[in-house]
Amino acid sequence: MRRRVRIAVDALEHLVGGLGTSILAMAGLFWLLAVVVLSLVGVGLLLVPGSLRIVRSIADRERGRLARWGPGLVGPVPIPDRPLAALRDPAVRRELIWVPVHATFGFVIGLFGLSLPLSAVQSLTFPFWYHLVPPGEAAPNIPFWTVDSRADSIGVALAGVGWLAVLLFFGGRLARAQAWPGRRLLGPVPGADLSLRVAELTATRAAALDAHAAELRRIERSLHDGTQNRLVAVTVLLGAARRAFARDPATGVELLDRAQQAAEQALGELRTVVRGILPPVLDDRGLAGALDGLVAGCALPCGVAVDLPVRCAVSVEATAYFVVAEALTNAVRHSGATGVTVSVRIDRDTLVIRVGDDGRGGADESAGTGLAGIRRRVEAHDGRFALTSPLGGPTTMDVELPCGS
Repeated sequence: MRRRVRIAVDALEHLVGGLGTSILAMAGLFWLLAVVVLSLVGVGLLLVPGSLRIVRSIADRERGRLARWGPGLVGPVPIPDRPLAALRDPAVRRELIWVPVHATFGFVIGLFGLSLPLSAVQSLTFPFWYHLVPPGEAAPNIPFWTVDSRADSIGVALAGVGWLAVLLFFGGRLARAQAWPGRRLLGPVPGADLSLRVAELTATRAAALDAHAAELRRIERSLHDGTQNRLVAVTVLLGAARRAFARDPATGVELLDRAQQAAEQALGELRTVVRGILPPVLDDRGLAGALDGLVAGCALPCGVAVDLPVRCAVSVEATAYFVVAEALTNAVRHSGATGVTVSVRIDRDTLVIRVGDDGRGGADESAGTGLAGIRRRVEAHDGRFALTSPLGGPTTMDVELPCGS
């Protein structure tokens, strides 16, 4: 049931976002109709290029919204400057078809989805204020039901439970139905030039190589500046202890104790480096167990919700582990938060991670807080990274990783 509630909440957010873009599409549709009317007298022809760019802007907003809820859509090439050439562009024609569809179909579904929780709250609370309704008046959201007694009001409350059931069991389908025209019409046209996708893959490959090189440099620095120096100290202390035993056994014992301490410190640092390469706990307990251990060691109160019915690829689990670890470190060091929440789940073929805190906000990737490293790791898997951190908080980090096997 918890999973179904989470799906319903996500679907509601999706429906509300689609309602917003449908309103933009409705405004764009009215503008297009005005341009068509003005074109009958010749004036509107001058407005065609700007109108098509407005439609493209609205379509790009929908592409961005759909990319946050599933596979991203590769945007088309720029609109040609000449109106006739632009209207012959298949991508432009598909966007012109999408605008009225989303302005009507998407608006109706979005409005219905938004009304579900509002109707549920109104109906569930009706027994507390039904006496304010004039006798014989129809109940809210049930036009054929007249309210004459408390029993009638309780019946209305039961109808509110029905509205919640519709949202729980059909919210996801409504969201997918609302998104279907956009996924059908705003994606790349058949046979389109996929050079943009090639460029995107080239960029992510370069990011993966950069992330790999940065990781090697980090490991090299850890070994050189930490473990190697400790082992050199052990060697020096052992040599000094061997020479000291001949003339002062007590000093030799003291040097041996110091050498043992240095060796233990070197061993601890070496274990830290090994855990930084691939935490052994991932093999032993899986990602869910590894995250439980990570959260248990957090200096801030941390709530965690993990729903992982299957294992992901080892590289994906390792990236997810490092993303959460770095996010928790940032929250402890920089946010001034009093609590952190971590949510990890699998949505179809995607590992979805959300880390939020109630701190001061204002997180910036360029401030050297490790966020740029998180982005590089995520993009190396062709994933998605989004950070919301207004001044005053809260801060929310959303990561999506393709979950291969």
